Amino acid sequence: MRVIVVGTRGSALALTQTRWVVERLKEQWPEAEFKIKTIQTRGDRGAPPTDRDIFVKELEEALLRGEIDIAVHSLKDLPTEQPEGLVIASIPKRVDPRDVFIGRNGIRRLEDLPEGAVVGTSSVRRKAQLLAYRPDLVVRELRGNVDTRLSALGSGEFDGIILAAAGLLRLDLRNRIDAFIDPKIMLPAPGQGALALEVREGDDIADELAYSIHHHPTDDRTTAERSFLHHLGAGCLAPVGALAHVEEDGTLRLEGVVVAPDGSSMIHGEIEGDAEEAWELGAELARDILEQGGKRILEGLRLEQ
Repeated sequence: MRVIVVGTRGSALALTQTRWVVERLKEQWPEAEFKIKTIQTRGDRGAPPTDRDIFVKELEEALLRGEIDIAVHSLKDLPTEQPEGLVIASIPKRVDPRDVFIGRNGIRRLEDLPEGAVVGTSSVRRKAQLLAYRPDLVVRELRGNVDTRLSALGSGEFDGIILAAAGLLRLDLRNRIDAFIDPKIMLPAPGQGALALEVREGDDIADELAYSIHHHPTDDRTTAERSFLHHLGAGCLAPVGALAHVEEDGTLRLEGVVVAPDGSSMIHGEIEGDAEEAWELGAELARDILEQGGKRILEGLRLEQ
């Protein structure tokens, strides 16, 4: 078997995720040889967050050129439409999809923040839902990798910050988490906490290797969430949240929300059905939310852009 080259971004989190993937692949295929190759994306070079697929495109181009055989992505960064010639071969088991709060000066929960407190986040989705819950707060831009964001909290500029639980858990920084945010307050990004292994269409070896660590319940959940995002006609940077659960009897429950960026308007909905119809359930919930006023919110965003 040839050496399988696994491509990833070069951030500490991306490398940690990719090493985890390679370890799982080696467990399934001890005779295989793997090599990790880091690739810098436009997002790593500081491209504006409004650009599409800024953490993805260079990895996909390397796949198409044959420089790598498997690309490891954070699923929430991956557009819902696949480029021609590439397929998602595997969605490994997801870690906690929720967002988390980290505070300073003994502040341990969103509820403990005083009026006018400053909260840092890089996400329009988080900002919108936070302001819907606590319109008295001040939300300021906070970008960079996990270490950069944690350091910013220590500088005193922020009273608290919001991050994805998954990144902290994968980096073994659970001790830094003060509180997991209830999804009733803040729904995560579609696909948050999950990874995607992308391969070239027709590369049977890479496809089989990647599929060996596929996790069907995670696939069902994230398929519903990403279908919801897709059928809203919104990108991964829109103020859209979604979270699905699969019960033991195979029932999938999907919750979704579209929020005005200033938190002044929120359209929320839920749906349930057979997990085998995850894509259709996401599409149906998107239609319902668009009809309830989500279309107006999303059209307003496009006009602002």
